[in-house]
Amino acid sequence: MPESQFTALLFGLTGCLVDHGARTLPVALQHSGLSDPQDPRLLPALQSSATERAEALPGVAKLLQKLRTQRLPHAWLDELPDHATGPLTSGLPCEVASAPRNGARPWPAPDSVWQTLSQLEVNRLDGCVLIASEPRLLQAGLNAGLWCIGLATCGSLCGLALGDWQALPATEREKLRAQATLELYRLGAHSVIDHPGELEACLQDLAVRRSKGEKP
Repeated sequence: MPESQFTALLFGLTGCLVDHGARTLPVALQHSGLSDPQDPRLLPALQSSATERAEALPGVAKLLQKLRTQRLPHAWLDELPDHATGPLTSGLPCEVASAPRNGARPWPAPDSVWQTLSQLEVNRLDGCVLIASEPRLLQAGLNAGLWCIGLATCGSLCGLALGDWQALPATEREKLRAQATLELYRLGAHSVIDHPGELEACLQDLAVRRSKGEKP
């Protein structure tokens, strides 16, 4: 990973580091019979759903270890409540800083992105990158002035657990991948990959683009 080329990396939590398909909230709503994500009665189902999906995505363990070795500032962001993000992060191979909850407006407002960079003691936007599958979080990153990398197959746009995704016929996977990729590019993502395991090559490409003077 081209360490010297980047200042900080921010990640979505669900559908990026853990919970392939970003299924924690949809499954909780389905099992509870509720429709409002803010309904306090949802909390037990949400915590149970998070516990079941606390598994790091393929490639995440290697990625996080490399970031720790390089001492490159990084953190995750999510809008799920603490009692859901707690179980989810238990699936990560090491502790990763989380975004502060200091009255930030909901995504796509850029507040939480800027607050997270401040928590990491990052003093410039240049070279900061957001990697996520959630369109609203990516839009927040764009609004904050970051490079944004979209993840097509592991987030809510495809919405499938890893085993279900792998069990699909190749033609169906390609159809869903193409639709998600197109939607993320239409949103404004600077690059789109399938999953975090492809991040290193993507960052190398972004480093070349930055060296040629391209700005987010």
